[in-house]
Amino acid sequence: MTWAIGENKDWDDLERRFDWVNAMQHVPQDKIHHAEGNVAIHTKMVLEALTQDEAWRRLPEQDKETLWAAALLHDVEKASTTVHEPDGRISSKGHSRKGAQTAGRILYRDIPAPFAVREQVCGLVRHHSLPLWLHDKRDALRVLARVSLEVNTAWLAMLARADVRGRIAADVNGLLQRVQYFETFCREHGCWGRPYPFATGNAMLQFLGARGRLEPPQTEVVLMSGLPGAGKDAFIKKHYDLPVIAPESRRGLEAAKAQARSCLRRQQPFVWNAPNITRQVRSQLLHLFFGYGAYVKVVYVEAPYQLAAARSNRPEAALQKQVNQLEVPARWEAQEVLYITESPEH
Repeated sequence: MTWAIGENKDWDDLERRFDWVNAMQHVPQDKIHHAEGNVAIHTKMVLEALTQDEAWRRLPEQDKETLWAAALLHDVEKASTTVHEPDGRISSKGHSRKGAQTAGRILYRDIPAPFAVREQVCGLVRHHSLPLWLHDKRDALRVLARVSLEVNTAWLAMLARADVRGRIAADVNGLLQRVQYFETFCREHGCWGRPYPFATGNAMLQFLGARGRLEPPQTEVVLMSGLPGAGKDAFIKKHYDLPVIAPESRRGLEAAKAQARSCLRRQQPFVWNAPNITRQVRSQLLHLFFGYGAYVKVVYVEAPYQLAAARSNRPEAALQKQVNQLEVPARWEAQEVLYITESPEH
């Protein structure tokens, strides 16, 4: 069965159904790059450009719907990030990253999408402007390799083309040339429509700049990640007969880290069990583990929102706050990342 954000793709219907679509008409854009007008006008033009793209038309139905949803959502957080600069210009710095989190929340809680579909949409939203600025980066290959582990680069180029064609600006032709450069660069480095071909997890981490002794691995650490009620405890009980370090509070975090250091020095494998739902929190722990030469397996566990809410025994407002903060682990964060997206009952 093909998932879609909605069968009726009429813009007026989308505005009635979704307040985040309705809000787009009230968000101005910089006239130099978007002379067409507000975000709603631009998004409608992007959707039209995407559906006229022959490459998009050749895709399987589910892939079409995934890209269409990403195009609809690609500027969703311009509503919260747009500012009028002192020089009269309009900017929306950070809208892509924040938009990816919003897309994740919408497609997890409000319009549930299959995990793989949702994460592709989030990756497309997060990186939709990459093909336009990649060639300006000194570390372009490293950036591309990392992004290719999150999102289909061929789809990313398709969305970028639609983003450019769905606007009125003097530099449209130049921007389309940048998208073409992006495709060429991807093809040259073996990551056009597929992840960059790393030989091993350690090779990936070293290329992407991870710090610490990575080879040979000294011991294995399992880093759990997932919202309350996702089923992390049940997964650990079923799959691991290892010591479990589970900090109960911020106050207990340092004691838990001391316990982890003791295990790492003794080369004792263990499981670190906590929500770890943001990249910042995980990066601090990974830095600790990599410093001791650990092989880290990140295990992300997810249950449907309603099931997680029923299990968590937390106020709904508290759980929704965590849903808003959720950043699903990326494949490049550790040597191995597993995604367990079925509830234990299934």
